[in-house]
Amino acid sequence: MPRTSPRTVSAARRENSPRPLLKDRAYAQLKDLIQSGAYAPDTFLSERQLVEKLGMSKTPIRSALEHLEAQGLVAVSPQQGIVVKDLSAREIAELFDMRLAVEPFVARRLAERTLTTTQRADIKRSLTRQREAVRDEDPRAATRFDIEFHMLLAELLENRELCAWLRRCFDKLERAILRINRLAPNRLPKSQADHSAVASAILRRQADRAAQAMTDHLQYGRQFLLNA
Repeated sequence: MPRTSPRTVSAARRENSPRPLLKDRAYAQLKDLIQSGAYAPDTFLSERQLVEKLGMSKTPIRSALEHLEAQGLVAVSPQQGIVVKDLSAREIAELFDMRLAVEPFVARRLAERTLTTTQRADIKRSLTRQREAVRDEDPRAATRFDIEFHMLLAELLENRELCAWLRRCFDKLERAILRINRLAPNRLPKSQADHSAVASAILRRQADRAAQAMTDHLQYGRQFLLNA
């Protein structure tokens, strides 16, 4: 029986490894263009424009647009075409009201647990990444790591429904948070300091303090976004 060389095995594994479907690639690229602000709110888009931009056919782009419309990031209609949507003040307020009901609970519950060494390291690593982005004055990276911190805490709680809801929440809020971080860079160190306070209370198993630190952080963020 002929022997298979390690190189052949490696090549076969690469060929058989799952690749992103075109519709998934289209969705990821379009979402990034919207979240980064490359396509600003109220921008009108066309399928032809997106075909040229992404180098794909209309079919995966239409599938991506359906997904983005379900998330509230775009509106697609025969009359207006494709329009990038923005959050209203009411939508921002409602999302933060929900976060204020959920995330202090997450912080409290984590502080009541004995976290593993790996989990504690994950929290510290997330804070380090955000601290470095703030130091580098990089609003895009700081925003991404800000969201990562909140998602990490939810994931550590191992509540799948909560994680799914929070991810949908950030899909809507990310653009607004990034826009504010670009306009008011002084907010970046404040957000990072707030996260450090939440993390410190969780790691020291101070449940009341962890919940209050998260509440204070979200209330500040809510007020900042609504008054900007």
